[in-house]
Amino acid sequence: MELLWLIPIIFVLYIVLLDYLSKRAYTYEKKAHRKSPANFNIPFKEVRIPAKDNGELYGWWIPAKPEMPTLLLIHGWSRNVERVLPYIRYLHPLGYNLLAIDVRNHGSSSAIEAPTVGTFTEDAFAAINYLVEQNPSITLGLIGLSLGGGASIAAAGQDKRIQATITVGAISHPVALMKEHFAQRNIPNFLVASLFLYMRLRFGIDYERIAPVNHIPNADGKLLIVHGENDETVPLAQGHQLAAANSTHARLWVVPAKGHSDCHLHPEFWSHVDDFLAKTLK
Repeated sequence: MELLWLIPIIFVLYIVLLDYLSKRAYTYEKKAHRKSPANFNIPFKEVRIPAKDNGELYGWWIPAKPEMPTLLLIHGWSRNVERVLPYIRYLHPLGYNLLAIDVRNHGSSSAIEAPTVGTFTEDAFAAINYLVEQNPSITLGLIGLSLGGGASIAAAGQDKRIQATITVGAISHPVALMKEHFAQRNIPNFLVASLFLYMRLRFGIDYERIAPVNHIPNADGKLLIVHGENDETVPLAQGHQLAAANSTHARLWVVPAKGHSDCHLHPEFWSHVDDFLAKTLK
């Protein structure tokens, strides 16, 4: 009984610990791009796109012809539009209209407190709406990397305007991914469970609602899920889980001897991309 006074103090300290861990989960250095399409003599226009909660997305608009398909390019966690420059350099000569965006709290876009695959998905919708406003008869495809790949899948499962989606190293479920990363740091399971509950209460995050694997069964467009065989950031098991959740429309290509950020360096990568886009974006 004499130690009961310690209970409130322990509780407060525990909350402080959870708040610290939740902030660490979102800690990364926000960097603007250093290179742009201009470095490769590709004409482009800088655009600002309205986003949710009065936010704003920075983007590169690289037009070709209105009747050609348009591809929306979405980078991954802690990156910016510069990450998709290899894709722009390859796809631009093929005649696609291209839009690359910085999602909120990344690059040159507006800040938010707690970016997740859910906010990435919201930003994908904002960019899609912007594109459709410019061209209502648009033929639309998405290319997303890592968390941007998960967001592309979640968007494809909710928006019938998306006809084709390519992802590279996409996540299937944010909880599964975070558990994997916390386990690598030897954080106890009870603390991880408490952290998820705290983040749900603190930031209003509904992990089941935003999980890409829960949306992919509803996707009508075709999906090419690319995953590196040696991916240590997003385990290959998540790629298998995504493909299995929509075996009708999704196809998994496991890239031999590649990891999380180097799949595009495989000699067969671009031929897979070419073939998929040619067949799905008429």
